[in-house]
Amino acid sequence: MFGLIDRIERMNAGIHHASENVPGLPVQEAVLLRMLLMTGNAVVEEIERILKPHGLSDSDFRTLMMVYTAPGGRTSPSELCGYAQQSPTNMTRITNVLVKQGFVTRASSDEDRRRVELSITPVGRRFVRKLLPTLFPRIHGAFASLSAAEQKTLEHLLRKVAANIDQLIGSDPHP
Repeated sequence: MFGLIDRIERMNAGIHHASENVPGLPVQEAVLLRMLLMTGNAVVEEIERILKPHGLSDSDFRTLMMVYTAPGGRTSPSELCGYAQQSPTNMTRITNVLVKQGFVTRASSDEDRRRVELSITPVGRRFVRKLLPTLFPRIHGAFASLSAAEQKTLEHLLRKVAANIDQLIGSDPHP
């Protein structure tokens, strides 16, 4: 199996080769976009490996974290769909997993009986508090070669890219 740097170098060469046959190919932007995707996918793969023994996927865990951090430890599946970028069908699957594990409960809202609310359980809180520290070394390791200033710069740059993407998506005539 090839390491991430090897895969990035291969991708880089591929984009440069493609640019010889595709006039106007934005090489630098294509390289940056692919690097973002590849590094993000590598992180997800590592998180999935850690979560697998617990019967969870990255999507399951991200959703659990959203419920955990929601005000009062409660939120609705529809709110989660927007933030987790999941379809209602997939959110139902995810919440079924979390309910089955005992990490969240699903009940009708006290304010509006038609609305379903998900709430974190004590079991879910304990699981998050136990699992998160096992991820800290990987989080630190991913950014170990960057100074605090470089990390802030990276955050700033990624926010600028995110704002550009939001603007593009908002103005896209072909959603």
